[in-house]
Amino acid sequence: MYTGLKHLHSFWPYLLLSLTLIAGLVFLSKWFRKKPFNAGDKKLALFTLIAAHLQFVFGLILYFVSPVVKAALHAPDMMSDPTSRLYAVEHIATMIIAVALITIGYSRAKRIDDATKKHKTLAIFFLLGLVLMLSRIPWTVWPSFMA
Repeated sequence: MYTGLKHLHSFWPYLLLSLTLIAGLVFLSKWFRKKPFNAGDKKLALFTLIAAHLQFVFGLILYFVSPVVKAALHAPDMMSDPTSRLYAVEHIATMIIAVALITIGYSRAKRIDDATKKHKTLAIFFLLGLVLMLSRIPWTVWPSFMA
């Protein structure tokens, strides 16, 4: 179970990051061009939200069963060791904030009637979430299709 979950948590972000980047750029473009909000925009925002929540669930489960996290949490010098601190604190805290921003952006946009404001809200919150996600991915151990 652990290995499968680890693989899922490592490869699902390719979809999540792609969706979040595409959604953020689409909403940013439509915000500046004052385009109407259509059903495709609603689906893109919803699929991005679902992908973020699924990744969060995979990561949360992994956080409690991962031997890497357990070792990091029990390391005597956890906060002074950058790798232990990343796995035990920084990664999960930052991802919680990133998913919360995406969720808040989606929820706020649902209640807005003006298309320009809706695109603005989604663009800002989704792109902020993306920046946070990118800032705390453990790039040195993240699997690549190029390797």
